[in-house]
Amino acid sequence: MEFVATEHFWMSGLYWGLTGMQLLGRLGEMDGEAIVAWLLRCRHPDGGFGGSERNDSHVLYTVSAIQILALYDKLDLVDADKVAGYVRSLQQSDGSFVGDKWGEIDTRFTYCAFLCCTLLGKMDALDVAGGVDHIVRCKNFDGGFGSTPGKESHAGQVFTCVAALSLAGALDRFDGDLLSWWLCERQTKSGGLNGRPEKLQDVCYSWWCLSCLSILGKLHWIDQKALSAFILDCQDEHDGGISDRPDDMVDVYHTFFGIAALSLMGYPGLDQIDPTFALPVATVQRVRQKQAARQALQEAAQQ
Repeated sequence: MEFVATEHFWMSGLYWGLTGMQLLGRLGEMDGEAIVAWLLRCRHPDGGFGGSERNDSHVLYTVSAIQILALYDKLDLVDADKVAGYVRSLQQSDGSFVGDKWGEIDTRFTYCAFLCCTLLGKMDALDVAGGVDHIVRCKNFDGGFGSTPGKESHAGQVFTCVAALSLAGALDRFDGDLLSWWLCERQTKSGGLNGRPEKLQDVCYSWWCLSCLSILGKLHWIDQKALSAFILDCQDEHDGGISDRPDDMVDVYHTFFGIAALSLMGYPGLDQIDPTFALPVATVQRVRQKQAARQALQEAAQQ
């Protein structure tokens, strides 16, 4: 039952687990060749990727696939123009993005689209200005962002909006201090962070909130010592994984985001993570270096 119920997000599960392993310096212990081979079997003729071999293309799993290929330095195995074309097909006339052919609109999908095309060096395939304008329309009076215009602010949506605006070079389109204050108010007496007012703390929000504060240069605005203690208290002392709250069942999702948050706070022994790309800094640097080298070759060939 669990096998079937989780199949639609296997691709994202792989991304969480593999990126966590890389942050721990242990990615080499995974069978990268088998993982990449399976990933490519999840590719569809439209250029997108499904959550598994049996699932339709969706931008969520397409970006997870591209992130995994970036981790393994295998982005050359995909047709970047075709993937970018698929992502572009999801953009609507108002600048927003749907997740797949069924039409759900969410600011998460704008981030996925921007990140996917940035990693492939194909941001010019998108109407970036239109995407930015849509995100700005999702801004609320409290400084946060919702999933669509008029929806309440939520830390997960805030991350996708701030990171997307960062990728687009448009961080000047909102009040960073007001938003940072809203994010700081997410810290509870336990040291953990919640996603909305009056909600329980959860390890995953350690990443959603901290990444934004890091992008905005406000990481020092929260009590990092208390947050680190909360995350570590959620680790299972026998199995090693991390749960949403102390004494709950651990899972790969919360384990990754707990590790990622600790990485942002400079926890010893962890590789540094990029708060915008949600990938190790070394991976992002390698992607950018290769893109710069290709651009230089193209310019030289045109002279």
